[in-house]
Amino acid sequence: MKPGDMPQKIAGYCLETGQPLPQTPGQFARCILESLALLYRLTLEKMEQLTGRAVTRLHIVGRGSQNALLNQFAANATGRHVVAGPAEATAVGNVLIQAIALGHLDSLQELRRIVRDSFALKAFQPLESQKLAECLPTVP
Repeated sequence: MKPGDMPQKIAGYCLETGQPLPQTPGQFARCILESLALLYRLTLEKMEQLTGRAVTRLHIVGRGSQNALLNQFAANATGRHVVAGPAEATAVGNVLIQAIALGHLDSLQELRRIVRDSFALKAFQPLESQKLAECLPTVP
């Protein structure tokens, strides 16, 4: 979480934990994206534990929704259907919440329908990987 030389910090963490060191920019990028995807999995599992409700779909919005590799890794790591987009979710959500407040929209369901009908959302299905399954942590 501290600023600094991230490749060096990643390499140091890999050394401390006995993991292979990334060598190329692509390997570092994959390490970062897969780490984020695994964090999504842990977070979703923790939410399910706390709420007692199953999460079957993950929506990724904002700029991260434009990274197809991250979205596919998220689907793979979580074992859930991922819906990506819109990229401008903050601005769109702000406008639509104001529309509800002003009485132009009646419900969150109507808001969600407008988003679905107005933006190209991309879907990602989980792909099984034995190697990935072996490294997935479980929520304590």
